[in-house]
Amino acid sequence: MTEVKTRARPAAILLTPGAEARIADLMSAAPADAIGVKLSTPRRGCSGLAYSVDYVTAANPMDERIDTPGGTLFVDGSSVLYLIGSTMDWVEDDFTAGFVFNNPNAKGACGCGESFTV
Repeated sequence: MTEVKTRARPAAILLTPGAEARIADLMSAAPADAIGVKLSTPRRGCSGLAYSVDYVTAANPMDERIDTPGGTLFVDGSSVLYLIGSTMDWVEDDFTAGFVFNNPNAKGACGCGESFTV
């Protein structure tokens, strides 16, 4: 019998060092029952979909799991198709701070930047 070799599947999204550091910060202040943070794309805003990051207390086998040095990011299984190939970054300046997404699947966004469409 021949052994089948498989290669590791690349993560659905790429996290910058800034995003990884922010996940570590979130996990250091997380509720005791949190096992990671979850990225999802709920229907919201004037363009249809929005990015949402929340604590998660149980793993869902349908979610994509991305282990980082500071904690685990879960990507909602029903959102993966909207996010494949995206880069997630954490950006802070004098006025705002938040996750920023470079999503090649997004075909448009609303004027305020709160939501996107694919």
